[in-house]
Amino acid sequence: MDKEEILYIIKNNLIGNNKLKLLLADVNTVDIAEIFEEVDRETVIRLFRILPKPLASDVFAYIESDNQQIIIEALTDTEIGEIMRGLFMDDAVDFIEEMPANVVNRVLQNVTGEKRKLINQILQYPDDSAGSIMTTEYVFLYEDDTVKEAFDTIRNTGVNKETIYTCYVIRKNRLLLGVVSAKDLMLALPHQRIKEIMYANPIFAGTTDDREIIADQFQKYGLIAMPVVDKEQRLVGIITVDDIVDVIVEENTEDIEKMGALAPSSEPYLKTGVFKLSKNRIVWLLILMISATFTGIIITNFEAKMVALPILMVFIPLLMDTGGNAGAQTSTLIIRGMAVGEISPKDIFRILWKEIRVALLCGFGLGIVNFIWVFAVYGQNLMLSIAVTVTLYSTLIIAKMLGSVLPIFARRVKIDPAIMAAPMITTIVDALSLIIYFMIASAILGL
Repeated sequence: MDKEEILYIIKNNLIGNNKLKLLLADVNTVDIAEIFEEVDRETVIRLFRILPKPLASDVFAYIESDNQQIIIEALTDTEIGEIMRGLFMDDAVDFIEEMPANVVNRVLQNVTGEKRKLINQILQYPDDSAGSIMTTEYVFLYEDDTVKEAFDTIRNTGVNKETIYTCYVIRKNRLLLGVVSAKDLMLALPHQRIKEIMYANPIFAGTTDDREIIADQFQKYGLIAMPVVDKEQRLVGIITVDDIVDVIVEENTEDIEKMGALAPSSEPYLKTGVFKLSKNRIVWLLILMISATFTGIIITNFEAKMVALPILMVFIPLLMDTGGNAGAQTSTLIIRGMAVGEISPKDIFRILWKEIRVALLCGFGLGIVNFIWVFAVYGQNLMLSIAVTVTLYSTLIIAKMLGSVLPIFARRVKIDPAIMAAPMITTIVDALSLIIYFMIASAILGL
């Protein structure tokens, strides 16, 4: 039975709690969590209470924060303790970060002293660091353990660990020595020592390393987990691929919002208030509006030339839009290339030369079409056709150059390259295209 059918049963109250409990036990935890988003407050509490205890913590980790708060406020202290014991450390920290202070205090009062200490430790790491997304539930082995002893360790401790597919080899002082996969263990002989089969130079992260860089390493090396060490190279946690997927989604969302001239928001669109949406947009709209006034100033300065030849006004939208679109195309590709590690600031001259050649080819094709169109439609005026076509060609070259250079420059000066996306590039190119247009028109048409 799929999620929609179960949701229909719940909303129409077609079966009792006992049958519903059995029904939910066979549904994927993520799908169960999605059901919670489709029901009212009272049903959220009822559904969570009928979940089998081993399943409840798994589902809780995937429920949206507003419903998590509803559930916690409805549970007893004992029930809260059971939920927190079942949560992996990274999920527990994510949950606590989203809760108001009164809920956090109550939750922390109902966890073990050791877990409370670990939660508080992880919460102290910067939000964009490896330490903030790591979990402390991992399997560790000692270098002198045999393969047989390693399997015994995994059987005894693995049930409460986030992953057992990669195990970490340490010394007694928790110094990270290497990693060993489940495949390596299964293919090894029972009497072999872990140090004989481990990979001794693992890819690892420091607790303060930027999580976006770590996401790039996961992609580059095809990792499913990465160890996290402190300044003394002691193992303190691991980052798993499911957490990195969340990081990638968040970072991409933030970049897309910046590219659209929006202040980044961590809340879903439908759950964000109108006032907050307006606040996230108005600052950039104001900046772009003020910067766009330069276009008006330029037009005013060349007003006399437009009075002498009013038809010049007809081509302003064409030139501004084409230049803006060309610059936006290039900046999008460059920003994307830097985001996935294909492009670095040292490539600036190669990129610039490539984009100039692209602009020359695109400009040649667009120029021919534009020349024929202007000449045919606007009185077969040869000099006007040449002026508009040369301006178009020049605007395309400058737009492509700016679209390639500005994002790289932003990276150089430690600014997010996404800021130099379509709205900003378009505004700059609009002003430059007007200046070029009127200068070329003045020279060719003798204004």
